[in-house]
Amino acid sequence: MNPNDSNTPAIVAENLTKVYGSGNTEVVAMRDVSLRVARGEVIALLGPSGAGKSTLLTAIGLINPPTAGRIHIGGELVMDADQAKVDLREFRRRHLGFVFQKANLIPFLSAIENVQVALEINDTPPRAAHKRAMELLDYLGVADRANNLPDALSGGQQQRVAVARALANEPSLILADEPTAALDSHRGRQVMELFAKVAHERGAAVLVVTHDQRSLDVFDKTYEMEDGELRPGHHPAVKPNGNPQTT
Repeated sequence: MNPNDSNTPAIVAENLTKVYGSGNTEVVAMRDVSLRVARGEVIALLGPSGAGKSTLLTAIGLINPPTAGRIHIGGELVMDADQAKVDLREFRRRHLGFVFQKANLIPFLSAIENVQVALEINDTPPRAAHKRAMELLDYLGVADRANNLPDALSGGQQQRVAVARALANEPSLILADEPTAALDSHRGRQVMELFAKVAHERGAAVLVVTHDQRSLDVFDKTYEMEDGELRPGHHPAVKPNGNPQTT
């Protein structure tokens, strides 16, 4: 795969398996999972607790390597079974963005400073980092809260800042683990719509682990995990080809 080709998938995961323990204590958390996600595509990953969703997400996020299988990100082989083919820390910093159930903002930094710090870690000069951070906060509709500390923001506003931070270094892939679990339905939908906006307008691939069935119509495709196995989702809001229903 040519990483410079716009048709190169953002993610190609091949036959991923994750095993914990051995012998009588062996637990298979993920079994022969394959997944392909295009650039500019937003994907929901559904399933009950313990199904393997977070195991898959952390494997693709280069945090918890698989026992077997291969992972390509942006056309580059990054994991071959549990063997890293790149500097994982550096690759994560430059190519991946993460959003979690809690915003995990630094409490003593303002909204804009929380975004700036992600840029400055990657050696962006302070003035350029400030400009980029403000552009992202404006893009996500919270520029008027730029100088507020996290405890002065609503839950939805905090998650918008977290999304801005995840976007700071223009990642090709954003991974979100239950990002709306602590939000009400209105704010939760707003966050899901932001992920779709980011994917479709900025060309990033977005993979969201969620239990939230209320906003699945914003996703391009859904998948379901159960007992460590992955299959296409069949939510009523989604056509068989994975595209949102239109009325």
